[in-house]
Amino acid sequence: MEDIKQEALCPHCVSQNEADQTEAEGGCAACTGRTKERSEKEKKDLYNRLSRIEGQIRGIKRMIEEDSYCIDVLRQSTAASAALNSFNKVILARHIRTCVTENVRNGNDEVIDELVDTIQKLMR
Repeated sequence: MEDIKQEALCPHCVSQNEADQTEAEGGCAACTGRTKERSEKEKKDLYNRLSRIEGQIRGIKRMIEEDSYCIDVLRQSTAASAALNSFNKVILARHIRTCVTENVRNGNDEVIDELVDTIQKLMR
């Protein structure tokens, strides 16, 4: 894959890593038109989880700034990683129960291949 300059990135993609990922998947949701309607409660719950994870990451950055002991940093990093994995499990379960189920009922079996591919990526 050739290098993409920052200004050439999709305006919805905020980093090179995200651009690489969305390019491999055909673009970001804003570009592909694929969306998922969520209730206000679901959005709030997901947003709260992400805010906690964001706080954990800020705490890890602060630990680095303060020259914290490596093992202490690793423990916090592991906790943040576990929290993000938990977030992914929630999203995946809801995706299977809603998007995948609806698509299969409508005869779109391609969603199964997409799901398998996604699960394989999550297990790396």
